[in-house]
Amino acid sequence: MNQLERAIEAALFAAEEPMSVEALAGFLGDADKSEVRETLKELAQTYEKRGIHLVERGKRWHFETAPDLAHLLRKEREQVRRLSRAATEVLAIIAYHEPVSRAEIESIRGVQTSGGTLDVLMEAGWVKIAGRREVPGRPTIYATTPEFLDHFGLASRRDLPGIAELRATGLLDPVDDVYEELVGEGEQPSDETDEHGGSV
Repeated sequence: MNQLERAIEAALFAAEEPMSVEALAGFLGDADKSEVRETLKELAQTYEKRGIHLVERGKRWHFETAPDLAHLLRKEREQVRRLSRAATEVLAIIAYHEPVSRAEIESIRGVQTSGGTLDVLMEAGWVKIAGRREVPGRPTIYATTPEFLDHFGLASRRDLPGIAELRATGLLDPVDDVYEELVGEGEQPSDETDEHGGSV
């Protein structure tokens, strides 16, 4: 293990939150970003078979428990957070169409969206205010967070499943069928934006 690998490993171990390549490079005295990126990939391979893994979520890196060992650290009295159907619908819309305003969410759902629903998603750490749409009224727009990606084990929004994939794995039940109405059969998320900053 070279000095850069050791330094990156130490920095991530001590960090209070995940770090981007840029943040790591700056922390390590303006290290070369391409070298930091390659070293992170090599370290990730090194940790693949260990009890902890080095993973990238939303372009930020951190250590996490190996999935097959998570049960050893889980508290037995852990409570599962269950979202209401409305919250599930809103989260799906934001994930597949972000950044999106409340009015746009309501247009897609066909019903009004309670401010409390968005509050629940923000309190869970999965949704954040991402600014304002540059249109008359400048409405607030919402987007998912790195914590959303981390919770669902996604490296980026491009890893969001399509409906066909969800149905094939048996993850769809009558409630989850709302996804089909929201994103269309097999539709994949896009990172492209229109001239107003919205997803297309």
